[in-house]
Amino acid sequence: MAAVPLSEAKAELFKTLGHPTRIRVLELLQDGARPVHELLAEIGIEASNLSQQLGVLRRAGLVRSSRDGATVLYTLATPDVADLLLHARGILASLWAEQEGLLVSLRAASESR
Repeated sequence: MAAVPLSEAKAELFKTLGHPTRIRVLELLQDGARPVHELLAEIGIEASNLSQQLGVLRRAGLVRSSRDGATVLYTLATPDVADLLLHARGILASLWAEQEGLLVSLRAASESR
């Protein structure tokens, strides 16, 4: 099996994260294992859509599933996923703060005309 360049592996990871439902699932799993029915209730999408998104996350290695009787539980594969989401939130907060500062400056310039 040929080694995949790190940049390609990162691009695949970010493609996997490029769907709002997948991000929401990962956010919900930060607090621990959750059964599918809880994820469905929280996210509010059709079961088939959630199943599809969970499959993408599972194949990417970001989540793991296990059975407890008839219940399927999902967990984050590594705490690093939660860290990545936290860092993404910090990046967005910084970007939005900069944009808010620009907006305030533009409004002030418009009012001084």
